[in-house]
Amino acid sequence: MKKYICECIGTAVLVLFGCGTAVISDGDLVATSLAFGLSIIAMAYVIGNISGCHVNPAVSLAMLINKKIEVKDFICYVVAQVVGAFIGAGILYFILNGTPDGVFALGTNGFGDASLYELNWISAFIVEVILTFVFVYTILGVTSDDNKSAVAGIVIGLTLTFVHLLGINLTGTSVNPARSLAPAVLMGGEALKQVWLFIVAPLCGSAISAITYKLLNKEE
Repeated sequence: MKKYICECIGTAVLVLFGCGTAVISDGDLVATSLAFGLSIIAMAYVIGNISGCHVNPAVSLAMLINKKIEVKDFICYVVAQVVGAFIGAGILYFILNGTPDGVFALGTNGFGDASLYELNWISAFIVEVILTFVFVYTILGVTSDDNKSAVAGIVIGLTLTFVHLLGINLTGTSVNPARSLAPAVLMGGEALKQVWLFIVAPLCGSAISAITYKLLNKEE
């Protein structure tokens, strides 16, 4: 049970600080990227030894495919992550509701008119698959080598930062279905209509990275 609670807390922190920074900085590229990356670094060194600090259904899927977690843990992890995402987004919603203008954004993802470069859904899908592939592939590599355990959290956090640097102006950068789902549900409208892409694409990217890792990196 401890590991599920940790996944819930970790995801809540990621969403609150990552999406919160995106909102209050008006989508500042560097600030938002650092907020997501630093959130992962912070949580990795607090809950990493308990749950592995997945805080992302896409990461948990890759771990399942590579047989690092069981199906039961995968299901419970995803539930905990989604609950945590709603807690984080809910806290952010409550905070922003105390401003004179009320809640105007929650760091949702988007394509088309909701994207700075107005990407169509196909381009947005490809972007999310690639970003997730790079992120998850890095996680699989750095967590599979015990010699890198001391720096794993930093490497993962910095990787999340650099995928955000590319993706924020394109799709808002999801690479995490839970992180996308909660803000979209609370905001509704176009964000909710488009959230399917930010659930499916990261999971596809994760599956591709897990299979690639098994084929290229994993010892027989």
